[in-house]
Amino acid sequence: MPPKPAQEQARKKKRETPLEFTASMAAVVVTALFILTFNLQAFEIPSGSMENTLLIGDHVFVDRVSYAPATRWMGPVAPYRAIRRGDIIVFFSPAQADLHLVKRVVAVPGDRVRLRDGVLFVNGQRQNEPYVIHSLGNYQPYRDNFPATPPTYFDQVTDAWQMEMPRHLQNGELVVPPDRYFAMGDNRDVSWDSRFWGFVPRQNILGRPLFIYWSFETPPHQYEKTDLADRVAFGAKVALHFFGQTRWRRSFTMVR
Repeated sequence: MPPKPAQEQARKKKRETPLEFTASMAAVVVTALFILTFNLQAFEIPSGSMENTLLIGDHVFVDRVSYAPATRWMGPVAPYRAIRRGDIIVFFSPAQADLHLVKRVVAVPGDRVRLRDGVLFVNGQRQNEPYVIHSLGNYQPYRDNFPATPPTYFDQVTDAWQMEMPRHLQNGELVVPPDRYFAMGDNRDVSWDSRFWGFVPRQNILGRPLFIYWSFETPPHQYEKTDLADRVAFGAKVALHFFGQTRWRRSFTMVR
């Protein structure tokens, strides 16, 4: 039985012309480029300060929208929100303006911070931090009893922070000022963080890592090898060992 006129018209409407297909693909490409250009930024984890949450060689996409200042025209669709304790952030280092760092926010403006024998207390309450590790297991007075123990030369505290820190001390605790955040690495024994260079200014924060899109076994301090020969050698290693040294189980895992 031949198809009815109405059915034939519906079948013809479902067919997509080459022009329509090209327009659809162009829209997809433009949308993807918009998201990658304005919303997401690729970032590689250079050090072990966030182990085991993030490993050296993890490559993550950073959400640059959530923490951006809210705008009237994007307000209804963009997931703007305030920075909270426990958030992992990517930011420009207060100690070195061109250096990107990734740490976890442990205190927000108005919070009172101290560490006792390596245990974090915020506003007098001991914090439950199941993600924290102590890879060295040793004891350092300033690092582990902050800010009660004054820093020494060997603690590598910046001069600027040594001068500023006393202004924020109250009753043996550090009080976080407005528009500043106190950030630390999950690997507390090796993390060079707010204990050593101070607060993270709000304007330094770029965003938060969303998920790991690729992870490759990378030796420590590889990021410090900036010579062309070293970069070429590591690129060759990636090409030769891409399948064998890619951490496949970490791919596309969310960062928390």
